[in-house]
Amino acid sequence: MAAIDLTNQFLIAMPGMADDTFAGAVVYLCEHNARGALGLVINKPIDIKLKNLFERVDLALDRDDFAEQPVYYGGPVQTERGFVLHEKGGDGSGYSSTMSVPGGLEMTTSKDVLEALSQGAGPRRVLVTLGYSGWDAGQLEDEIGRNGWLNVNADPEVIFGTPVEQRYDRALGLLGFDPRMLSQDAGHA
Repeated sequence: MAAIDLTNQFLIAMPGMADDTFAGAVVYLCEHNARGALGLVINKPIDIKLKNLFERVDLALDRDDFAEQPVYYGGPVQTERGFVLHEKGGDGSGYSSTMSVPGGLEMTTSKDVLEALSQGAGPRRVLVTLGYSGWDAGQLEDEIGRNGWLNVNADPEVIFGTPVEQRYDRALGLLGFDPRMLSQDAGHA
């Protein structure tokens, strides 16, 4: 196991992050262990709506509550592949490829979750991304040590109940201090 387990936490890019891929990003960490980390960016919509994504995989989406939702850029790895972040299913339906995040949400990569949604079933709240964010063993810890990221326990309301343009500030607010007081410079005694 990693020295600190950041599973089910938000990674919040520090203001001034030089990497454009992650500048201003909030990442929900689905997995963090000795082998590395995997997460999904939750606040970078792309120019595809869910109804368009469903059309691409030959499924109908006649649900007004989902049709106009954006698809998100989940990260730079496997950007042609879909990832569905959702609440744990209370409907008893297990999907063929789901990662259950301890204490948190579920992330499904199999088409059966989309099929369930197209039939009016499936999870009540979803966030769909193309791609994911991944870190090799020790890489994320190194980036945090260099003041690249802040981390805080995730709140599903930031993902599912907060307008996308407010997610970064809401995630920062979970830390309990004024983010304008942050500095990119590491302190040394």
